[in-house]
Amino acid sequence: MKIALAQLNYHIGNFESNTAKIIDSIKKARQEGADLVVFAELCVCGYPSRDFLEFKDYIKAGEDAALKIAAECTDIACIIGIPTENNKIEGKDLNNSAYFIADGKISAVVNKALLPNYDVFDEYRYFEPSTSFKCIDFKGHRIALTICEDLWNTIENPLYITRPMDELIKENPDVMINIAASPFAYNHDEERIAILGDNARRYNLPLFYVNHVGAHTELIFDGGSLVFDNKGDVVDELPYFEEAITYYNLKDKAGVELLQPTTMRATRQSDIEQIHDGLILGIRDYFYKSGFKSAILGLSGGIDSAVVCALAAAALGPQNVMAVLLPSRYSTDHSITDAEILVRNLGCKSETVPIRQITDAFESALQPQFQGLPFNIAEENIQSRSRAVVLMAMCNKFGYILLNTSNKSEAAVGYGTLYGDMCGGISVLGDVYKTQVYQMANYINRDKEIIPVNSIIKPPSAELRPDQKDSDSLPEYDILDKVLKEYLENRLSSSQIIEKGYDEAVVQRVIKLVNMAEHKRYQTPPILRVSPKAFGMGRRMPIVGKYLS
Repeated sequence: MKIALAQLNYHIGNFESNTAKIIDSIKKARQEGADLVVFAELCVCGYPSRDFLEFKDYIKAGEDAALKIAAECTDIACIIGIPTENNKIEGKDLNNSAYFIADGKISAVVNKALLPNYDVFDEYRYFEPSTSFKCIDFKGHRIALTICEDLWNTIENPLYITRPMDELIKENPDVMINIAASPFAYNHDEERIAILGDNARRYNLPLFYVNHVGAHTELIFDGGSLVFDNKGDVVDELPYFEEAITYYNLKDKAGVELLQPTTMRATRQSDIEQIHDGLILGIRDYFYKSGFKSAILGLSGGIDSAVVCALAAAALGPQNVMAVLLPSRYSTDHSITDAEILVRNLGCKSETVPIRQITDAFESALQPQFQGLPFNIAEENIQSRSRAVVLMAMCNKFGYILLNTSNKSEAAVGYGTLYGDMCGGISVLGDVYKTQVYQMANYINRDKEIIPVNSIIKPPSAELRPDQKDSDSLPEYDILDKVLKEYLENRLSSSQIIEKGYDEAVVQRVIKLVNMAEHKRYQTPPILRVSPKAFGMGRRMPIVGKYLS
């Protein structure tokens, strides 16, 4: 049996576009002589549809799309993912389903059994888990069809009490097919390969796995669909961060034949390479799928805004990026020069709007209220908010979308100004630690100098007061980021982090800053997720709480 894997970029709620992509891939697969073409989990509607799923018309639109797809499958079969109505009165109203379509009709339906309800996943909010399992017979092969999480329960600390494949294996299948919507994190590719390979070995069957590619607001899907032999060895690994359709010949339980040159990389991408490519895809899809075209950002001459500007230029084209220099009385000459050099290197558009007159006007207007009190954070934040006013005014006038340039280290400890440098339509670096931003800048400069070296080597500063440095207010970033990773990603308490050898005062201070800044993060833009634990939909903490503060 010749199997095609279609790794596509879907658009949530865009049934017309998704259906057209699916049908186009079916036609391509037919021309290549494929018997079966496999698409990803919930491909018909896009993932995650979230509360769109509560609208009956949304579910009907999916069913109508499935009928159009079925009409194309008279001499070829396909597997699609779709939300379906749960016909039982008991339980949730929907199932997360896979349709097996052949001979112009839906010939089998498989419902997802293990519904993730952690981090960014919220499937049990909408779907009822399946409790029945049956293989599908097609062209002399018996297929054990599962959906994403259904193969994810082989880890040391299982999240569920059942394994769907333990039931399906009783029917003696000769191949496993898994359709998935597995979001990107920089460590997820290796974890994914390990878990899926374990399934292939455990059940002694070849495994075909299809993932989404593309981005939906903060969630990025990296593709990387996989084929394993029955020993758990990788036969093929589809490209990351791009669409692909590939073909394989399933001979028997032990045999999978690759029908084109392998798409596997010779070496695995580093974390920074993956984050770089993922952020470019995240920016591009946020703009394209939202109907936006042009981005704007404040360019300070520092490393964060320089990296965001370079990523935006790569994602959208430099002609669609407006970099605005917003010097204040405390901006150094070299910061302005560094920003100007970057603009020339990238070829993006730029404007310069000095903010001194604006901030002077604010301070003059507030003079009676400030009553001659000394300069402090109030005047610093007036500068940051003045910059935001200028940037948002240009957004309103010219239709730009503002890119937020705060990094994860700053967002974590609240080192930013609400309604100032924390505003924007999408946060590009909000899940990238400051130390990773430096690595990213060097990666962007891997072939030639794009980001000025001075932006990379100079001490980071908000430049809101004379001779200001980030280290005046925060621990050094190489220490701060390690503590943050232990707390945010590894979920260790302060005592556990201190036991690992970190300075007690530093740990206590950092964790207190993180928890005190929760109210700020609730008011910031969506953050492109690249780590196992990002701020946003996957991290839900109370604003008013005593624990660890």
